[in-house]
Amino acid sequence: MEQKLNTLQTEAHTQLSTVENNAQLEDFRIRFLGRKGLCSTVMKELGSVSDKERPRLGQMANRVKNEIEALYDEKRQALLSGLNGSSIQEDTIDLSLPGRKPEKGRLHPVTQIMNEVCSIFENLGFAVAEGPDVEHDHYNFEALNIPAHHPARDMHDTFYISDSILLRTHTSPMQARIMEARQPPLRVIAPGKVYRCDSDITHTPMFHQVEGFLVDKNISFADLKGVLTVFTEKMFDQKLELRFRPSFFPFTEPSAEVDIACVICEGKGCRVCKRTGWLEILGSGMIDPEVFKKVGYDPEIYSGFAFGLGIERIAMLKYGIDDIRLYYENDLRFLSQF
Repeated sequence: MEQKLNTLQTEAHTQLSTVENNAQLEDFRIRFLGRKGLCSTVMKELGSVSDKERPRLGQMANRVKNEIEALYDEKRQALLSGLNGSSIQEDTIDLSLPGRKPEKGRLHPVTQIMNEVCSIFENLGFAVAEGPDVEHDHYNFEALNIPAHHPARDMHDTFYISDSILLRTHTSPMQARIMEARQPPLRVIAPGKVYRCDSDITHTPMFHQVEGFLVDKNISFADLKGVLTVFTEKMFDQKLELRFRPSFFPFTEPSAEVDIACVICEGKGCRVCKRTGWLEILGSGMIDPEVFKKVGYDPEIYSGFAFGLGIERIAMLKYGIDDIRLYYENDLRFLSQF
């Protein structure tokens, strides 16, 4: 046992004299002072020594271990302070090196278009209002003149949470919510996410929409056409011809789909516009008197218009994108272009 302790002491001195960096020092610590190191192994063997020799050898073992620990601490301090002849260049920091410039983030193209749309309408005097993504059936359908068995409900492919709670299928519920709480005149847009059970190259289960409406006395379809004409010119940075096609929406009457002259071919006809020269961008119409009655407005006194546009649709037209799913694949090669 005594011979083992002497050998351990000599071996520790020899190996420590060759240590030149932190990695070698850590190897030394694990071998001699680790939980399963040589010092621990020798200490465990004291249990097999005779009772007569155990006190003397125990003192000797403690002395050897303490000496090795002291030598280890001394070497560690020397390495840290660079007093060892070879120093430890791999642990130093070169303050003369140039810093790493962090990459700048950028807004998602859908967010950029959403901000631009809101800015245009705010400049036209519209206030911005946001509502809940999880909506009551009453506001999403009933208050908008879409009763329980109305065939228009089939157009929305709704995500239902319960019989009366759902993920909103459009931002139009904000019409009813705001008109219930305020009196005309009103000029409001409601941007946000909407949800429908639909997915292909032109549809996603979640997308972004901006609902807009204006309510006051003596509002006509001409006012609607004027607002949308200014919006399209500002959005696409050019004067564009608009076409209003008769359509149907339960909460507007009359209703119209709005087309613009194709921004790709300038109305001449191309693959994007299917050779028609026109691109559909939004739905609109005069607010149905039945909607006014449900919120307590007198349709004999007040009139108004409403419109709804899909942000992804506007972005696809403005940026020339032909697959809506590209927005949500998070491919930086695609997103970094905007």
